[in-house]
Amino acid sequence: MTDAQAEDAIATELVPSSTIEPKSLIAVGILTFLLIFSFFALSLGSESNLLQTDETESSNDDWRAFSVVAPIDTGINVYHEHFRTNETYPDWLLDGLGVNKVCELTFEGTWQERYDADKVSCWDTLNASDIVYFPGTKIIGSSPDGDSDILILDDPSDGHGSAVTGAVLDANPNAVIFFVEGFSTEAVLAAANQPLVDIISTSFGAPGSLPVPGIERGTEVAVVEKGKMHAGAADNSPSPAIQDATAGPPWSIGIAGYAEEGDDQKEIMSGSYPDISADWTQVLPNHDDIDGYHETSGTSFATPRTAGILSFVLESLRTEFNDDSSGASPAMRDGMLVNGSDEDGNPFQVSNDQVREALNRSAWYPDLDWDPTSGTMPISPVAPCTQTGWGLVNLSNIQPIIAHLNQTAELSQRPGDVVACMNANQEMRETYWSAYPSAPQTDFVISVTGSQGAERRLD
Repeated sequence: MTDAQAEDAIATELVPSSTIEPKSLIAVGILTFLLIFSFFALSLGSESNLLQTDETESSNDDWRAFSVVAPIDTGINVYHEHFRTNETYPDWLLDGLGVNKVCELTFEGTWQERYDADKVSCWDTLNASDIVYFPGTKIIGSSPDGDSDILILDDPSDGHGSAVTGAVLDANPNAVIFFVEGFSTEAVLAAANQPLVDIISTSFGAPGSLPVPGIERGTEVAVVEKGKMHAGAADNSPSPAIQDATAGPPWSIGIAGYAEEGDDQKEIMSGSYPDISADWTQVLPNHDDIDGYHETSGTSFATPRTAGILSFVLESLRTEFNDDSSGASPAMRDGMLVNGSDEDGNPFQVSNDQVREALNRSAWYPDLDWDPTSGTMPISPVAPCTQTGWGLVNLSNIQPIIAHLNQTAELSQRPGDVVACMNANQEMRETYWSAYPSAPQTDFVISVTGSQGAERRLD
């Protein structure tokens, strides 16, 4: 495949097919059968080891280059030291993100003492229309659904959103966090319609990747209309990701998990045939104290980790090419995630599909070093894409992606069999999501991956 052909193939990921041909439907059936067969074959081989409005132009007169990530989840522990910063966000940034309220937090005492001290002045005053900046933290938060006990703040009985956001910042500590509490299309649109947001990260959905309407209309607006990126968690089961409302749409980056710093093989309880696979197990901040951490596992955390990686890439390129804003406004930024110029004043731009192509090229399949006691599944040398998509991604991918995008060191094309396999994946996704457009959203069970690991999933 030539560079131009590869570029065209990647670009199609942003626009779903509008027609369905009988041949495509037959291909879906055949490939789905082969996919299921490969899962059974691998399982038998390791049976002893059974997870906007348009963005507005902003002036960055004396502040750094930046990137904005929008995790959408249960809530966030704004008191945790993991989210603290000595920076104060400039007024133009707050205005660009629609901030209409500021909560000055208490940063002395226990979590409970801090919450109690701020209850009257902050938490009891919030409503669904508020977009709140918390000075001293990296967090701007909102709760457009308005249906939690304490808006924006992670509820005492959960901690998923705090862990998810921690995973973003572990990959890019400088990311600006536009946090949205909620599990609805409306919550996704609250991020999609916000100026300056670059990447939306979602880790919730129907258990087992059941093909029910979900948030895909919101993510389609964010990506296809607004030019943003969307990272969506595959299921915490071996279910194919294609029909998953979070990971499956062709405009989304579907993310499964692998055992980083283990044997680098596929986690058994992790979605199959995604776009990529990222770190399944991480140590992330607690939701009900100020400095504690816990180890937790799931695609819920592999996904924001990837969002943070992409955010780091964008921030680096914006620094290099004098881009003082963010987002991809078609009106103000030509739909480009990076819209700057080099030292000679020559325009430099990077789009969503170019970032995705670089991500896909940078992914890798590990050498077979499988530990039968690890609880992972060995990555097959035959059609490994059906397990892990384009391959594995971690922090080591950052510099190669940057070098590819700034044109200092081009990433190699992937082998033809990998490209063919992932082209088939893309065709199935385009066919599926055109054949079965989402009906109006109805109530369905949301599953969550929290500290219980693969027992629950929020994708």
